Amino acid sequence: MRFTYAKLLGAVAALAMSGVAASAQTALKWAHVYETSEPFHTESVWAAEEIEKRTEGRYTIDVFPASQLGKESDINQGLTLGTVDIIISGSSFAAREFPRIGVTYFPFIFRDANHLLAYTKSDKYKELTAGYEEASGHHITATTYYGTRHTTSNRPIEKCADMQGLKMRVPDVPAYLAMPRACGANTTPIAFAEVYLALQQGTVEAQENPLTTIEAKKFYEVQKHIVLTGHIVDHLNTIVSQTRWSQLSDEDKAIFTEVMQEAAKRATDKIVARETELVKEFKERGLTVTEVDRADFEKAVMEKVTFEEFGYEKADWEAIRAVQ
Repeated sequence: MRFTYAKLLGAVAALAMSGVAASAQTALKWAHVYETSEPFHTESVWAAEEIEKRTEGRYTIDVFPASQLGKESDINQGLTLGTVDIIISGSSFAAREFPRIGVTYFPFIFRDANHLLAYTKSDKYKELTAGYEEASGHHITATTYYGTRHTTSNRPIEKCADMQGLKMRVPDVPAYLAMPRACGANTTPIAFAEVYLALQQGTVEAQENPLTTIEAKKFYEVQKHIVLTGHIVDHLNTIVSQTRWSQLSDEDKAIFTEVMQEAAKRATDKIVARETELVKEFKERGLTVTEVDRADFEKAVMEKVTFEEFGYEKADWEAIRAVQ
């Protein structure tokens, strides 16, 4: 009897230990809308593996790419609903909770990728991300350079006035619409998945996106001109839900932040390198690549667009522009 009882105690103890081990490991969901080939996904996977390693297995993270857990608006909502723990999303969505952070999408606020990265180390970045956290409860751990948005068209464009009457697909985001409308384009918010066909059929004759997106979606096949308007230096935030962030120890918060910032830098470096290569490659494909009079475009925006109509503050714009 004693032997049997001892074995029973041992079995109970083993089960208890396995239960502790199981409870000690927490599974998280990380969602985004980008393709598996893009750095935003590959570096998220790297970060997930690195977090598991650095937390000694306390956290495992499954990364869901390509809108598997919903469109960008869905996964933003999922942070609050508890259906996702971590997302990658643009500041235009963060601005729905805290409008001021959307000023980072105001046309020509950033000079280039280096300016954006300098901003992410500034006091103004800390202020705006803290404002978003206070409004939403969710925590921004890192910001990744998405790419500089340029224009493709089937007619030549060198200055702002050349866009007058241009039928142009632009996402239905106020800051994205600002430059095209200031230059007189007729903007149309076609769903992203339908843009290639719309360009091919002539429903629209132009669109705007980073060079890497122009390549990935093969817009160069149905457009003749790559116009380097550089009107928005686009970026994505890595965001942890309020519920999950509040449950992390200070040690784990530091690990998550460090790893996510490393992943953001890795993705940023890849995007910057690829953009440089693409200018040459598009020329080799026979497209006309045009440098524009940036000051002319910027002047039109500043004359016809106000910060207040978007809920932005000019003081934020001035502070970001001054970052070196």
